[in-house]
Amino acid sequence: MPAKQRRVALMGFRSVGKSSVTIQFVENHFVDSYDPTIENTFQKTLKIRGQEYSLQVIDTAGQDEYSVLPQSYFVNIDGYVLVYSVNSKKSFEVVKFVYDKLLDMKGTINGVPVVLVGNKCDLATERYCDNIQENECDLPTKREVTYEEGKRLADSWKVSFMETSAKEHHSVTEVFTQIILAIERAEGNNPDQNKSCILS
Repeated sequence: MPAKQRRVALMGFRSVGKSSVTIQFVENHFVDSYDPTIENTFQKTLKIRGQEYSLQVIDTAGQDEYSVLPQSYFVNIDGYVLVYSVNSKKSFEVVKFVYDKLLDMKGTINGVPVVLVGNKCDLATERYCDNIQENECDLPTKREVTYEEGKRLADSWKVSFMETSAKEHHSVTEVFTQIILAIERAEGNNPDQNKSCILS
């Protein structure tokens, strides 16, 4: 069975870890510092339920609520991973804006294949700045978006939701598995059915 070609774009506010999630998925290592202003494309082959997928992952430059989203983000993209950071309420608001824009541009006939991701869940439980004086710590380590808020938003969109930690490789591969399954469903294939032969 030949590999199916799929193009997936990661979108969200700057510094939510889109590049970290992408590089952790493609290259299996964590990068903390990465130029957030450039767009990059990565390749990875993933096998899901016996089918190989040749995945092109577009790591977009950060968006905000005033962004004019380039036309290229809507053409020839099969599915979208919308990423916010659990320690940034602002980034959570931005994914809502991006989702609305996607619906405007793509139309809603079959719905747009989307997975909602709350990244940096490791930050919500850990203090990175214990050895630094409080006023010098510019990393917000407090959770600003609860798991339940993320789940509620995803449920209202009828899409999959998960929290990830690119740093700890927590649920990163699962994100890309879920977006491929969402694309398959949107195309009318049902990857959830057992592919067993029924003899009548």
